Amino acid sequence: MAKRDYYEILGVDKNSGDDDIKKAYRKLAIKYHPDKNPDDKSAEEKFKEAAEAYEVLSNPEKRQRYNQFGHAGVNGAGGAGGFSGGGMNMDDIFSQFGDIFGGAFGGFSGGGSGRGGRRVNRGTNLRVKVKLSLKDIANGVEKKIKVNKHVSCHTCNGSGAKNGQFETCRACNGSGAVTRVQQTILGAMQTQTTCGSCNGEGRIVKDKCNTCRGDGIVREEEVITINIPAGVAEGMQLSMNGKGNAAPRGGINGDLLIVIEEEEHPELKREGNHLIYYLQIGFPDAAMGTSVEIPTVDAKAKIKVEPGTQSGKVLRLKGKGLPDVNSYGRGDLLVEISVYTPTLLSNDERKMLEQLKTSKNFEPNPNKKERGFFDRMKEYFD
Repeated sequence: MAKRDYYEILGVDKNSGDDDIKKAYRKLAIKYHPDKNPDDKSAEEKFKEAAEAYEVLSNPEKRQRYNQFGHAGVNGAGGAGGFSGGGMNMDDIFSQFGDIFGGAFGGFSGGGSGRGGRRVNRGTNLRVKVKLSLKDIANGVEKKIKVNKHVSCHTCNGSGAKNGQFETCRACNGSGAVTRVQQTILGAMQTQTTCGSCNGEGRIVKDKCNTCRGDGIVREEEVITINIPAGVAEGMQLSMNGKGNAAPRGGINGDLLIVIEEEEHPELKREGNHLIYYLQIGFPDAAMGTSVEIPTVDAKAKIKVEPGTQSGKVLRLKGKGLPDVNSYGRGDLLVEISVYTPTLLSNDERKMLEQLKTSKNFEPNPNKKERGFFDRMKEYFD
Protein backbone atom coordinates (compact mmCIF):
# COMPACT_ATOMS: atom_id res chain seq x y z
CA MET A 1 0.00 0.00 0.00
CA ALA A 2 1.32 3.45 -0.96
CA LYS A 3 2.50 5.64 1.89
CA ARG A 4 0.53 8.75 2.80
CA ASP A 5 1.99 12.18 2.22
CA TYR A 6 3.98 13.30 5.27
CA TYR A 7 2.47 16.80 5.24
CA GLU A 8 -1.00 15.26 5.12
CA ILE A 9 -0.19 13.01 8.09
CA LEU A 10 0.82 15.96 10.27
CA GLY A 11 -1.91 18.22 8.89
CA VAL A 12 0.48 20.96 7.73
CA ASP A 13 1.33 22.43 4.34
CA LYS A 14 4.66 22.53 2.49
CA ASN A 15 5.36 26.11 3.58
CA SER A 16 4.98 25.33 7.29
CA GLY A 17 7.86 26.33 9.54
CA ASP A 18 9.77 24.10 11.96
CA ASP A 19 7.69 25.25 14.96
CA ASP A 20 4.41 24.45 13.19
CA ILE A 21 5.67 20.99 12.26
CA LYS A 22 6.84 20.35 15.81
CA LYS A 23 3.52 21.47 17.30
CA ALA A 24 1.56 19.33 14.84
CA TYR A 25 3.63 16.25 15.67
CA ARG A 26 3.40 16.82 19.43
CA LYS A 27 -0.39 17.08 19.17
CA LEU A 28 -0.66 13.77 17.28
CA ALA A 29 1.96 12.06 19.45
CA ILE A 30 0.05 12.91 22.62
CA LYS A 31 -3.27 11.90 21.04
CA TYR A 32 -2.02 8.46 19.95
CA HIS A 33 0.56 7.90 22.72
CA PRO A 34 0.66 4.21 23.83
CA ASP A 35 0.21 5.23 27.48
CA LYS A 36 -3.04 6.95 26.54
CA ASN A 37 -4.19 4.15 24.21
CA PRO A 38 -3.11 0.84 25.79
CA ASP A 39 -3.45 -2.25 23.59
CA ASP A 40 -4.76 -0.15 20.70
CA LYS A 41 -2.90 -1.30 17.57
CA SER A 42 -4.53 1.36 15.39
CA ALA A 43 -3.36 4.15 17.68
CA GLU A 44 0.12 2.61 17.81
CA GLU A 45 0.39 2.60 14.00
CA LYS A 46 -0.76 6.23 13.82
CA PHE A 47 1.79 7.07 16.53
CA LYS A 48 4.56 5.47 14.42
CA GLU A 49 3.26 7.09 11.22
CA ALA A 50 3.38 10.55 12.81
CA ALA A 51 6.89 9.89 14.12
CA GLU A 52 8.03 8.84 10.63
CA ALA A 53 6.63 12.02 9.11
CA TYR A 54 8.24 14.18 11.80
CA GLU A 55 11.58 12.38 11.48
CA VAL A 56 11.75 13.48 7.83
CA LEU A 57 10.14 16.93 7.93
CA SER A 58 12.06 18.08 11.00
CA ASN A 59 15.37 17.37 9.25
CA PRO A 60 16.18 20.12 6.68
CA GLU A 61 18.23 17.81 4.45
CA LYS A 62 15.65 15.00 4.44
CA ARG A 63 12.80 17.47 4.00
CA GLN A 64 14.48 18.96 0.91
CA ARG A 65 14.96 15.48 -0.60
CA TYR A 66 11.34 14.57 0.20
CA ASN A 67 10.03 17.77 -1.39
CA GLN A 68 12.04 17.05 -4.55
CA PHE A 69 11.72 13.29 -4.91
CA GLY A 70 8.90 12.19 -2.60
CA HIS A 71 9.20 9.00 -0.53
CA ALA A 72 11.91 7.67 -2.87
CA GLY A 73 14.24 10.44 -1.70
CA VAL A 74 14.17 9.39 1.96
CA ASN A 75 13.51 5.66 1.95
CA GLY A 76 13.47 4.78 -1.72
CA ALA A 77 16.26 2.22 -1.57
CA GLY A 78 13.89 -0.69 -1.64
CA GLY A 79 12.46 0.23 1.72
CA ALA A 80 15.19 -1.78 3.44
CA GLY A 81 15.92 -0.28 6.79
CA GLY A 82 13.00 2.08 6.36
CA PHE A 83 11.56 3.99 9.30
CA SER A 84 7.97 2.85 9.57
CA GLY A 85 7.60 -0.65 10.94
CA GLY A 86 11.19 -1.46 10.03
CA GLY A 87 14.30 0.36 11.22
CA MET A 88 12.70 1.99 14.30
CA ASN A 89 10.61 0.66 17.14
CA MET A 90 8.97 2.42 20.07
CA ASP A 91 12.26 2.70 21.95
CA ASP A 92 13.86 4.33 18.92
CA ILE A 93 11.06 6.88 18.68
CA PHE A 94 11.23 7.81 22.35
CA SER A 95 15.02 7.96 22.35
CA GLN A 96 15.02 10.46 19.48
CA PHE A 97 11.85 12.46 20.10
CA GLY A 98 11.00 11.80 23.75
CA ASP A 99 11.78 15.38 24.74
CA ILE A 100 9.03 16.70 22.46
CA PHE A 101 6.30 15.58 24.88
CA GLY A 102 7.40 18.25 27.32
CA GLY A 103 6.45 16.26 30.39
CA ALA A 104 3.04 15.20 29.10
CA PHE A 105 4.16 11.62 29.70
CA GLY A 106 6.93 10.37 31.92
CA GLY A 107 7.91 7.64 29.49
CA PHE A 108 6.58 4.72 27.56
CA SER A 109 4.57 2.07 29.41
CA GLY A 110 5.78 2.77 32.88
CA GLY A 111 5.91 6.48 33.47
CA GLY A 112 9.63 6.72 32.79
CA SER A 113 10.86 4.57 35.68
CA GLY A 114 12.74 2.29 33.33
CA ARG A 115 13.82 5.00 30.93
CA GLY A 116 14.86 7.79 33.24
CA GLY A 117 17.35 10.25 31.75
CA ARG A 118 19.59 7.67 30.15
CA ARG A 119 21.21 8.61 26.92
CA VAL A 120 20.78 6.34 23.92
CA ASN A 121 23.81 6.18 21.65
CA ARG A 122 23.41 6.70 17.92
CA GLY A 123 25.78 5.56 15.22
CA THR A 124 27.04 7.95 12.57
CA ASN A 125 25.69 8.09 9.02
CA LEU A 126 27.59 6.72 6.05
CA ARG A 127 27.52 8.18 2.52
CA VAL A 128 28.29 6.13 -0.59
CA LYS A 129 28.14 6.94 -4.31
CA VAL A 130 26.48 4.59 -6.77
CA LYS A 131 26.98 4.93 -10.54
CA LEU A 132 24.00 4.08 -12.72
CA SER A 133 23.55 3.73 -16.46
CA LEU A 134 20.50 5.15 -18.26
CA LYS A 135 19.19 1.58 -18.50
CA ASP A 136 19.49 1.20 -14.71
CA ILE A 137 17.65 4.49 -14.22
CA ALA A 138 14.92 3.57 -16.70
CA ASN A 139 14.11 0.20 -15.14
CA GLY A 140 15.28 0.42 -11.53
CA VAL A 141 18.09 -1.84 -10.36
CA GLU A 142 19.34 -3.90 -7.46
CA LYS A 143 22.94 -3.16 -6.47
CA LYS A 144 25.15 -4.99 -3.99
CA ILE A 145 27.86 -2.82 -2.48
CA LYS A 146 30.62 -3.48 0.03
CA VAL A 147 30.75 -1.02 2.90
CA ASN A 148 33.49 -0.82 5.51
CA LYS A 149 31.75 0.30 8.68
CA HIS A 150 31.28 -0.18 12.41
CA VAL A 151 29.14 -3.18 13.33
CA SER A 152 28.10 -4.62 16.68
CA CYS A 153 30.77 -6.77 18.27
CA HIS A 154 29.87 -10.45 17.79
CA THR A 155 31.74 -11.49 20.95
CA CYS A 156 29.75 -9.37 23.40
CA ASN A 157 26.67 -8.73 21.20
CA GLY A 158 27.48 -5.03 21.15
CA SER A 159 27.34 -4.53 24.92
CA GLY A 160 31.07 -3.94 25.37
CA ALA A 161 31.03 -6.12 28.50
CA LYS A 162 33.13 -9.29 28.67
CA ASN A 163 30.52 -11.36 30.49
CA GLY A 164 27.55 -9.12 29.85
CA GLN A 165 27.92 -7.65 33.31
CA PHE A 166 27.47 -3.99 34.18
CA GLU A 167 27.37 -2.00 37.35
CA THR A 168 25.19 1.01 38.07
CA CYS A 169 27.01 4.30 37.75
CA ARG A 170 27.53 5.67 41.23
CA ALA A 171 27.85 9.27 40.08
CA CYS A 172 24.29 9.44 38.73
CA ASN A 173 22.75 6.36 40.43
CA GLY A 174 21.86 4.94 37.04
CA SER A 175 19.87 7.94 35.79
CA GLY A 176 22.45 9.04 33.23
CA ALA A 177 22.15 12.66 34.41
CA VAL A 178 23.61 14.66 37.27
CA THR A 179 21.50 17.31 39.00
CA ARG A 180 23.22 20.25 40.64
CA VAL A 181 21.65 22.94 42.83
CA GLN A 182 23.35 26.32 42.95
CA GLN A 183 22.45 29.24 45.18
CA THR A 184 22.10 32.54 43.33
CA ILE A 185 20.75 35.98 44.17
CA LEU A 186 17.47 34.79 42.66
CA GLY A 187 17.38 31.73 44.87
CA ALA A 188 18.26 28.09 44.27
CA MET A 189 18.86 27.23 40.60
CA GLN A 190 18.71 23.57 39.55
CA THR A 191 20.56 22.32 36.46
CA GLN A 192 20.77 18.86 34.97
CA THR A 193 23.68 17.68 32.81
CA THR A 194 24.75 14.41 31.24
CA CYS A 195 26.77 12.31 33.63
CA GLY A 196 30.47 12.48 32.74
CA SER A 197 31.34 9.17 34.40
CA CYS A 198 29.07 6.99 32.25
CA ASN A 199 28.47 9.44 29.33
CA GLY A 200 24.77 9.40 30.10
CA GLU A 201 24.35 5.63 29.84
CA GLY A 202 23.58 5.10 33.53
CA ARG A 203 25.82 2.05 33.80
CA ILE A 204 29.47 1.14 33.52
CA VAL A 205 31.05 -1.96 31.99
CA LYS A 206 32.45 -4.19 34.70
CA ASP A 207 34.95 -6.13 32.56
CA LYS A 208 35.65 -4.89 29.03
CA CYS A 209 35.27 -7.25 26.09
CA ASN A 210 38.68 -8.26 24.72
CA THR A 211 37.52 -8.03 21.09
CA CYS A 212 36.08 -4.50 21.04
CA ARG A 213 37.83 -3.20 24.21
CA GLY A 214 34.53 -2.16 25.73
CA ASP A 215 33.25 -0.09 22.79
CA GLY A 216 30.71 -2.69 21.65
CA ILE A 217 31.60 -2.07 17.99
CA VAL A 218 34.25 -3.33 15.57
CA ARG A 219 35.11 -2.37 12.00
CA GLU A 220 34.01 -4.87 9.40
CA GLU A 221 33.12 -5.08 5.71
CA GLU A 222 29.45 -5.69 5.02
CA VAL A 223 27.65 -6.40 1.74
CA ILE A 224 24.46 -4.34 1.50
CA THR A 225 21.74 -4.83 -1.11
CA ILE A 226 20.23 -1.60 -2.42
CA ASN A 227 17.03 -1.60 -4.46
CA ILE A 228 17.11 1.66 -6.42
CA PRO A 229 13.76 2.80 -7.87
CA ALA A 230 13.36 3.78 -11.51
CA GLY A 231 13.58 7.45 -12.43
CA VAL A 232 16.30 8.63 -10.04
CA ALA A 233 18.56 11.49 -11.14
CA GLU A 234 22.11 12.77 -10.80
CA GLY A 235 22.75 14.10 -7.28
CA MET A 236 19.64 12.51 -5.78
CA GLN A 237 20.25 11.05 -2.33
CA LEU A 238 18.43 7.96 -1.08
CA SER A 239 18.39 6.90 2.54
CA MET A 240 18.45 3.48 4.19
CA ASN A 241 17.64 3.87 7.86
CA GLY A 242 19.70 1.78 10.25
CA LYS A 243 22.27 0.69 7.65
CA GLY A 244 24.99 3.12 8.75
CA ASN A 245 27.54 2.72 11.55
CA ALA A 246 26.48 0.79 14.64
CA ALA A 247 26.29 2.75 17.88
CA PRO A 248 28.77 2.12 20.73
CA ARG A 249 27.40 -0.30 23.34
CA GLY A 250 24.00 -0.72 21.71
CA GLY A 251 21.61 1.98 20.61
CA ILE A 252 20.43 3.13 17.21
CA ASN A 253 22.40 2.55 14.02
CA GLY A 254 23.11 5.49 11.75
CA ASP A 255 21.73 5.74 8.22
CA LEU A 256 23.28 4.82 4.89
CA LEU A 257 22.97 7.69 2.40
CA ILE A 258 23.22 6.69 -1.26
CA VAL A 259 24.21 9.47 -3.66
CA ILE A 260 23.26 8.81 -7.30
CA GLU A 261 25.84 9.37 -10.05
CA GLU A 262 24.59 9.12 -13.62
CA GLU A 263 26.88 7.62 -16.27
CA GLU A 264 26.89 9.51 -19.55
CA HIS A 265 25.22 7.63 -22.40
CA PRO A 266 27.26 7.58 -25.64
CA GLU A 267 24.30 8.60 -27.82
CA LEU A 268 21.37 9.76 -25.69
CA LYS A 269 21.21 12.98 -23.69
CA ARG A 270 18.92 13.43 -20.71
CA GLU A 271 16.69 16.46 -20.12
CA GLY A 272 14.55 15.79 -17.06
CA ASN A 273 12.54 12.67 -17.90
CA HIS A 274 12.96 13.23 -21.65
CA LEU A 275 15.78 11.78 -23.75
CA ILE A 276 17.28 13.53 -26.78
CA TYR A 277 18.91 11.89 -29.78
CA TYR A 278 20.60 13.89 -32.54
CA LEU A 279 20.01 12.18 -35.89
CA GLN A 280 22.06 13.22 -38.90
CA ILE A 281 20.80 12.24 -42.37
CA GLY A 282 21.94 12.99 -45.89
CA PHE A 283 20.23 15.46 -48.22
CA PRO A 284 18.75 12.74 -50.51
CA ASP A 285 17.12 11.00 -47.51
CA ALA A 286 15.74 14.30 -46.24
CA ALA A 287 14.30 15.09 -49.65
CA MET A 288 12.88 11.67 -50.53
CA GLY A 289 12.25 10.23 -47.05
CA THR A 290 13.74 7.14 -45.43
CA SER A 291 13.53 4.74 -42.47
CA VAL A 292 16.25 4.93 -39.82
CA GLU A 293 17.09 2.78 -36.82
CA ILE A 294 17.88 4.76 -33.68
CA PRO A 295 18.94 3.76 -30.15
CA THR A 296 16.61 3.77 -27.14
CA VAL A 297 17.42 3.02 -23.53
CA ASP A 298 16.69 -0.71 -23.85
CA ALA A 299 17.11 -1.57 -27.53
CA LYS A 300 16.65 -0.07 -31.02
CA ALA A 301 13.63 1.56 -32.65
CA LYS A 302 12.87 2.25 -36.32
CA ILE A 303 11.48 5.65 -37.24
CA LYS A 304 10.17 7.02 -40.53
CA VAL A 305 11.59 10.26 -41.90
CA GLU A 306 8.99 11.89 -44.12
CA PRO A 307 9.94 13.29 -47.57
CA GLY A 308 10.86 16.96 -47.41
CA THR A 309 12.02 16.83 -43.79
CA GLN A 310 13.83 20.03 -42.80
CA SER A 311 16.97 20.26 -40.72
CA GLY A 312 15.99 20.94 -37.10
CA LYS A 313 12.72 19.01 -37.18
CA VAL A 314 11.98 17.17 -33.94
CA LEU A 315 10.25 13.79 -33.91
CA ARG A 316 8.71 12.48 -30.71
CA LEU A 317 8.61 8.85 -29.60
CA LYS A 318 6.01 8.99 -26.82
CA GLY A 319 6.83 7.11 -23.63
CA LYS A 320 10.33 6.13 -24.75
CA GLY A 321 12.00 8.39 -22.19
CA LEU A 322 12.54 7.83 -18.46
CA PRO A 323 9.90 7.18 -15.79
CA ASP A 324 9.18 9.77 -13.12
CA VAL A 325 10.60 8.76 -9.75
CA ASN A 326 7.22 9.55 -8.14
CA SER A 327 5.32 7.48 -10.75
CA TYR A 328 3.88 10.52 -12.54
CA GLY A 329 4.16 9.04 -16.02
CA ARG A 330 7.09 8.68 -18.38
CA GLY A 331 9.07 11.06 -20.59
CA ASP A 332 9.52 10.92 -24.36
CA LEU A 333 12.43 10.28 -26.71
CA LEU A 334 12.94 13.42 -28.83
CA VAL A 335 14.80 12.99 -32.11
CA GLU A 336 16.26 16.17 -33.60
CA ILE A 337 17.08 15.77 -37.28
CA SER A 338 20.09 17.45 -38.82
CA VAL A 339 20.61 17.37 -42.59
CA TYR A 340 24.25 16.81 -43.47
CA THR A 341 25.85 19.15 -46.02
CA PRO A 342 28.87 17.61 -47.80
CA THR A 343 32.07 19.64 -47.73
CA LEU A 344 33.90 17.96 -50.65
CA LEU A 345 32.20 17.47 -54.02
CA SER A 346 33.32 15.64 -57.12
CA ASN A 347 32.96 17.31 -60.54
CA ASP A 348 29.91 15.17 -61.38
CA GLU A 349 28.25 15.99 -58.05
CA ARG A 350 28.92 19.66 -58.57
CA LYS A 351 27.35 19.57 -62.04
CA MET A 352 24.21 17.84 -60.69
CA LEU A 353 23.84 20.43 -57.97
CA GLU A 354 24.28 23.24 -60.48
CA GLN A 355 21.38 21.81 -62.45
CA LEU A 356 19.25 21.53 -59.29
CA LYS A 357 19.85 25.18 -58.43
CA THR A 358 17.64 26.20 -61.35
CA SER A 359 14.64 24.27 -59.94
CA LYS A 360 12.16 26.25 -57.87
CA ASN A 361 11.76 23.25 -55.55
CA PHE A 362 15.30 23.89 -54.30
CA GLU A 363 14.81 27.55 -53.53
CA PRO A 364 14.47 28.38 -49.79
CA ASN A 365 11.16 29.77 -48.57
CA PRO A 366 11.87 33.32 -47.30
CA ASN A 367 8.56 33.40 -45.41
CA LYS A 368 9.44 30.38 -43.29
CA LYS A 369 11.48 31.35 -40.23
CA GLU A 370 13.73 28.73 -38.70
CA ARG A 371 13.32 28.35 -34.93
CA GLY A 372 16.21 27.64 -32.61
CA PHE A 373 16.65 24.24 -30.95
CA PHE A 374 15.37 25.26 -27.51
CA ASP A 375 12.36 27.01 -29.08
CA ARG A 376 11.50 23.76 -30.82
CA MET A 377 11.97 21.78 -27.62
CA LYS A 378 10.06 24.18 -25.38
CA GLU A 379 6.73 22.44 -25.87
CA TYR A 380 8.26 19.24 -24.45
CA PHE A 381 10.27 20.71 -21.59
CA ASP A 382 7.38 22.83 -20.35
